[in-house]
Amino acid sequence: MQIHLNTYGTYLHVHERMFEVRKRVDGVVEKMQLAAHKIKSIWVSNGVAISANAVKLAMEHNIDIVFLEANGNPYGRVWHSKLGSTTRIRKEQLKASLEKEAVIYTKLWIGEKMNNQIQLVRQLLSYRPQHEEYLSDRLERMLRLQNEIKNLDGDSIDSLADRIRGLEGSCGRMYFDSLSYVLPRQYQFSGRSFRPAADAFNAFLNYGYGILYSRIEKALILAGLDPFVGFLHRDDYNYKSLVYDFIEPFRIFIEEPVFRLFSGKKVRQDHTDELANGVRLNQEGKRLLIERLNKHLEEDRIRYKGRNQARANIIQFEAHQFANELLKKDEL
Repeated sequence: MQIHLNTYGTYLHVHERMFEVRKRVDGVVEKMQLAAHKIKSIWVSNGVAISANAVKLAMEHNIDIVFLEANGNPYGRVWHSKLGSTTRIRKEQLKASLEKEAVIYTKLWIGEKMNNQIQLVRQLLSYRPQHEEYLSDRLERMLRLQNEIKNLDGDSIDSLADRIRGLEGSCGRMYFDSLSYVLPRQYQFSGRSFRPAADAFNAFLNYGYGILYSRIEKALILAGLDPFVGFLHRDDYNYKSLVYDFIEPFRIFIEEPVFRLFSGKKVRQDHTDELANGVRLNQEGKRLLIERLNKHLEEDRIRYKGRNQARANIIQFEAHQFANELLKKDEL
């Protein structure tokens, strides 16, 4: 279970060794108690208070507490102090970032991201024959870009980084153009926009990505990896490069449900608030998105290595596999 606290004035504390959530609704205080062993993580938005005892109970049960900005981006996390894994993983991760392994993994992750984008556009093409000319053209271009990524070769990521970013960016623009093109006219958007989002679609997408960043970071930490030592993304101060590298194949876990919300006309105008230079999700919009994402990530199953698995579990499996591959390389 994920607890997402985003109502202003909500208070999380401990009562009889259980989490208790208090909030005031129409002048009446509502209480809800939750057993700690059933909770995976707690997400806290602005305007929410949490007691020290609640933090302690979370640490005792290995529950991470993530603090989110209004747009869904995590800006802080409370995590237990034990590493829980061998430091050899981090050493091998750093070595790999300076060697050809960085090229191999970057091409793998970006290639999977592009393949996911291509597959979704193919689905759109099969269900929307009235848009065949437009979608077929975009699909052909995306396939060419994907093939260029596959054919790149080099001994270090630095020699290829700019070319990879260029190909990835071009494919992404065609992908999002395709999504916008087939949406009802009131939901169409002009490319990606960030802080703040220029439209409702990007506001939903940005908030969803923020939630996914948090999940990716947790998966990497549990696998013994360092979120700050990445391959393709820059090594700036306090920049979680590996999170932004490793997230790429999993962005579809957010993009697909967001697209379905809009194509199914589930999003209303009152799900977002107008800003001076854009829009952002309000409480109702966040509730709609979070409910859909939780179902998509935690409840729905997809085929993975011969078994039906929740998407959230797949993220963790892939993080552990990456860490194990780094260790096996050290043993060769």
